[in-house]
Amino acid sequence: MLALPPPPPPLLASRQTKQLSLDQIVISKQPIRQNSQESSSPNHVTTTKSIIRPQPILRQPPFQRTNPIIWFGAVLCLMFSLSLIFFGVATLIIFLAIKPRNPSFDITNANLNAVYFDSPEYFNGDFTLLANISNPNRKIDVRFESLDVELFFSDRIISVQSIQPFTQRRRETRLESLHFISSLVFLPNDLGVNLNKQVQGNRVNYNIRGTFKVRVSMGLFHLSYWLHSRCQIEMTAPPTGVLVARKCITKR
Repeated sequence: MLALPPPPPPLLASRQTKQLSLDQIVISKQPIRQNSQESSSPNHVTTTKSIIRPQPILRQPPFQRTNPIIWFGAVLCLMFSLSLIFFGVATLIIFLAIKPRNPSFDITNANLNAVYFDSPEYFNGDFTLLANISNPNRKIDVRFESLDVELFFSDRIISVQSIQPFTQRRRETRLESLHFISSLVFLPNDLGVNLNKQVQGNRVNYNIRGTFKVRVSMGLFHLSYWLHSRCQIEMTAPPTGVLVARKCITKR
């Protein structure tokens, strides 16, 4: 009687049943349904694996150098801004320290010597005035480069005089005599009638307009600007016409 070999150990049999072949491994993203026959087989093992794709890595853009033209423009803007601030502060300091004021124009005295008509529309007149031009500044000298004074009746110009340029020291006053002669000046009929009525009523109203170009020197700084004076005067009738009232305003 032949003897049968002993059965394999149970541990070795279990290891053999657990050995898997590569073709028995199913790789997919989702679980795969198993066949009923395969699932019933004790030696069939199904393994499901999921492959996770790696997320893309965010990369920083490469470093780029700033264009030199942009740096140059930025430097110019900075210098321009600083210069504006500097000159603004300097102007404010000078203004507060000096306190500049505009020169003034006034009429001290006036005489209306003659008013007559060669015809109803052509006027002749003789008028003199004494102008007072003053510089009220205590620390600034001014120079009058252009001075024109115009004589008006109503809104009609009847004579013009000019004054030679001159320099005026601080707190200085200058008296200037101006002689206005009107010869055959055309006046509309209504203005001629109005002037005759004023002469007969012993009250003649004239308007005087002065235009002056002033130059101011403050160390290294020089400033030129225009001044405009407006005066309304009231005279008695000629030949002894004297100044009765006046009102003058000077502004830029």
